Amino acid sequence: MTARIIDGKAFAATLRGRVAEGVAAFRAETGRAPGLAVVLVGADPASDVYVRSKGKATHAAGMVGTEHRLPAETTQDALLALVAELNHDAAVDGILVQLPLPGHIDSAAVIAAIDPDKDVDGFHVVNAGRLAVGADGYVPCTPLGCALLLEDVLGDLSGLDAVVIGRSNIVGKPMAQLLIDRNCTVTIAHSRTRDLAAVVRRADIVVAAVGRPEMIRGDWLKPGATVIDVGINRVEDAAGRRLVGDVAYDEALAVAGAITPVPGGVGPMTIAVLLRNTLVAAYARAGLAKPAI
Repeated sequence: MTARIIDGKAFAATLRGRVAEGVAAFRAETGRAPGLAVVLVGADPASDVYVRSKGKATHAAGMVGTEHRLPAETTQDALLALVAELNHDAAVDGILVQLPLPGHIDSAAVIAAIDPDKDVDGFHVVNAGRLAVGADGYVPCTPLGCALLLEDVLGDLSGLDAVVIGRSNIVGKPMAQLLIDRNCTVTIAHSRTRDLAAVVRRADIVVAAVGRPEMIRGDWLKPGATVIDVGINRVEDAAGRRLVGDVAYDEALAVAGAITPVPGGVGPMTIAVLLRNTLVAAYARAGLAKPAI
């Protein structure tokens, strides 16, 4: 048995195309394009690459993207003042403050300061609450991207047994909620779960988001399971420097029914979903019906 490779890059390209169509329709109806403001504090190399990628994707979709690059020594008060300014800017539909922030800034306070209706990253506690009770809000981009990939591969997820490995507020917890909303039976596991291999082995769906290179082995998987690997880990071994996921990919290929590769699986979905969330926010702020996307 060889698993189907889930092509996140191709799916993300399709989603970005649908977003671009929605942007054109929004512009025709309102006379303006949706606006996304991205704030970067400091010069973290990985964050810089990510912000530049977001900027290119935003403009490619026909949106107005603005970047606010602040020095690492920026005070928390100055950053909060910028967030307040963006909250009141009618041309800005979505606000994203790139994490991590410098150590002297309280990330939770900054996220809490963002208008929940412009929180296209889905990190605000109001949006977390909306997700928990099934209300409309903004879901963190990575787990929503995972859910879209799962539906593309499996269709209706009702009744499936799902295990989410990882309990972060950014991926693990919202991922579990999305699966519950799709009528899965969900277990949240983590690095301290007793007999984790046995827990994983019963799952039809495995979402690995624990942040440990190749922790989930092939023989942990139920034959035919669908595996979504959120992990992006840089390792150096006899094969050289490379990126690996949280799942031992080569082992899993021989057992799983479908699996996301690393890279090229979940990663491309994150920016595509960010654009999707920004478009939805623009429609909501304009008082228009939510686009079917």
